[in-house]
Amino acid sequence: MFLGQYQHNLDDKGRLTIPARYRDLLAADGAYGLQGVANNLMLLTAPTFEAISRRVNQMSLTDPTARLLKRLIFSTADRVEVDRAGRILLPQFLRQAAQLNGDVIIVGAGDFFEIWSPEIWAKQVEQLQDVEANAQRFMSLELSSG
Repeated sequence: MFLGQYQHNLDDKGRLTIPARYRDLLAADGAYGLQGVANNLMLLTAPTFEAISRRVNQMSLTDPTARLLKRLIFSTADRVEVDRAGRILLPQFLRQAAQLNGDVIIVGAGDFFEIWSPEIWAKQVEQLQDVEANAQRFMSLELSSG
């Protein structure tokens, strides 16, 4: 499971060092990077990406929202490999989509992780720290420990 937050740097070639805790989760089957839904990137293990792909491919081609989702996922997805130094290469088009230059924030999200520019992540943190809004926002999700 991908947990926690890390600050790392992109090098001049667009390579990103993956946190050591995440590397083992990616090494077995590789991973896919793709544009997220909130001005970020998502990095999914191959099994997670394949499960999502199967679900998306079952959606109706006549549904315009499903077609948009297919375009978002498949046109921005790229297979990434972790090199010996623990880095992945993020393609230029993905770096541009998430406004990534230099420093990045890597954020665990359970079965995947996200890559954010520090400025955009700061806005997310502001939202996450709004206790009253969170109570309303998350009420319908029926979270429980049992």
